[in-house]
Amino acid sequence: MSNVQLFISCTLIWGSTWIAITFQLGDVDPVLSVAYRFTIASIILGCVCWYKKLPLKLPMHIHFKMAAVGLCLYTLDYSFLYESQKYLVSAVVALMSSCIIYINVIMRRLLLKKPIRLEVVLGATFGLVGMAMIFVPQFEHAQSQMFLSLGITLACISFVCAAFGNVISERILDHGTPVIQMNFWAMTYALVFLYGYAFLNGAELVFPSSTDYYLSLLFLAVFGSVLAFGAYMKLVQQIGSDKAAYVVLMYPLVALFISTLFEGYQWQLPALIGVLVVLLGNAIAMGKVPLSLGAFKTRQAND
Repeated sequence: MSNVQLFISCTLIWGSTWIAITFQLGDVDPVLSVAYRFTIASIILGCVCWYKKLPLKLPMHIHFKMAAVGLCLYTLDYSFLYESQKYLVSAVVALMSSCIIYINVIMRRLLLKKPIRLEVVLGATFGLVGMAMIFVPQFEHAQSQMFLSLGITLACISFVCAAFGNVISERILDHGTPVIQMNFWAMTYALVFLYGYAFLNGAELVFPSSTDYYLSLLFLAVFGSVLAFGAYMKLVQQIGSDKAAYVVLMYPLVALFISTLFEGYQWQLPALIGVLVVLLGNAIAMGKVPLSLGAFKTRQAND
C-alpha cells in the first residue's frame, strides 16, 4: 500500500473506533476492556506469524524496546487517556491531542537525533488552529468540570507516553524489524502491563452479556488494533513518526462525520472552516505545499 492509502486507512478506522468505544464503557473496567482488545489482537498477529512462518526470534535489545512500546503506547497512553476522560469533555481531549505532534517532533530530535522538519511543525500549527475552530465552540455547552487540572495533567501524560512509544517504534523499525512481528511482541508485552495495572487497581474480571460489547470489541481488536496499528507502524517506518502522528488530527474529523450520521451532530461555519484548515495543515505536513518560492520553482522544474 502507498503512504496515502496507509494514512487514509488509519484515519478512517480510528475515526470509526470512537463510536465502537462507547459500547465498551459500562460494566467492564476500561483498562480491562483495552486488555481484552489487545489480547485478541495479539492472538491474531501470533496466528498470522505462525501461518506465514514469520520469524519471531529477535535480538534482546529489540525485545526491550518492544516492551517499552507496549508499556508506553499500548498501556500508559490508553490508561491515562481513559482516566483523563473522567474529568474532561471529549472536545477538550480531542483538541489537546493535537499537541502530540509537537511532542513527537521534540522526542524525535532528542532521542533519534533526527532533524526537525519545518513542514511538520507548520502543518501541526495549522492543524491545531483548525481543531480549535472545530471544538472550542462545544466548550460552551459543556458543564463545568471538577478536577479540571487533574484531567489535563492525565491527558498530557498520555500524550507524552504516546510520543515516546512512537519514537521508540521508529527506532525499532530503523533496525529493520518487520512491522507484524514488532506489533505482535509489543502488544503481547502490553498485556502484562495492562492486566497487572488493572488488577493492582482493583478491577474485577467481568465478561458482560451484551452482544454489542463483543461486536465492538472484535471491531476494535481486528480493525482498530491489528489493521490500523499495522498501517500506522508502516507509515512510521516510511515517513517518520513526526509525519505519521498527523493521523491524530485527522481521525477526529472522521468521528465528527460519523457523529453527523448517527448522533445528529450539527455543523457550524467555524467547524467547516476548521476542517479545511486541518486539511491544509495535513497537506503542508506531508510536503504537498511548497513553503518557499525556491521550493515552488524546484517543484515546477521537476514537473
